[in-house]
Amino acid sequence: MKQITNYMTIDVEDYFQAAAFEKIVRVDAWDSFESRVTANTRRVLEVLAEHDTKATFFVVGWIAEHFPDLVREIAEAGHVIGCHSYLHRKIYTMTPDEFREDTSKAKSILEDISGQPVLGYRAPSYSITRKSLWALDILAELGFTYDSSIFPIMHDNYGIPDAPRFSYRHPGMNMVEYPISTALLLGRKVPVSGGGYFRLFPYWFTRRALETINRKESQSFVFYLHPWEVDPGQPRFRNASRLSRFRHYNHLEDTERRFRKLLRDFAFIPLPVE
Repeated sequence: MKQITNYMTIDVEDYFQAAAFEKIVRVDAWDSFESRVTANTRRVLEVLAEHDTKATFFVVGWIAEHFPDLVREIAEAGHVIGCHSYLHRKIYTMTPDEFREDTSKAKSILEDISGQPVLGYRAPSYSITRKSLWALDILAELGFTYDSSIFPIMHDNYGIPDAPRFSYRHPGMNMVEYPISTALLLGRKVPVSGGGYFRLFPYWFTRRALETINRKESQSFVFYLHPWEVDPGQPRFRNASRLSRFRHYNHLEDTERRFRKLLRDFAFIPLPVE
């Protein structure tokens, strides 16, 4: 089925920067870990190219600073560059001034390297919640015109459960929100749009849920993936909590195969640049 065009997004961060390990991996130790982000992102780029699909790549500024050629490769392949913060910190753990400095630095680095304006933002761990809605004003101040950080579900790390499920304009500002997509199951919102949820649920369930969004609700969905999710051979953090290990490592060996099926079953474009 290819009736409705959906939105493909890739969050470019290395495996050791994932939120699952933030309690055991210090930022000042990042340089000491084996980096796998270049090879993993190139693998994602190859799969997208094989299916003639363009995406929005939300890139961590630290990654761009350390691997500028990777950002250039993404841009030269025709994809859109978005901002995924500089240090991949949850917004609600920062002050407004810290957030402004982090985001401004990342945006500047990404624009300088890619040669394209960076107008879209995605918060680490979808951390624009009720207690950090102030971040939207700062994003608008810095020149962002769209955001994709709000997950309309209840979760221990993120979510605004009663937020709209589909794109909308934030009141009083020139900024469009592209929420992370959910399906309705027995009246409840179920996250089916990528990441750990894509690995947790069997592919047939994900496909059926996404088809329902397209066919019954006549809406596009926002899908997301991390390059480390196509890398089952990545180093393992045995000292992480059982929950963190489950969230990060569950079904990594199946991700690329499922991703290829997804690209065959649905049509995708980058998020619209407002």
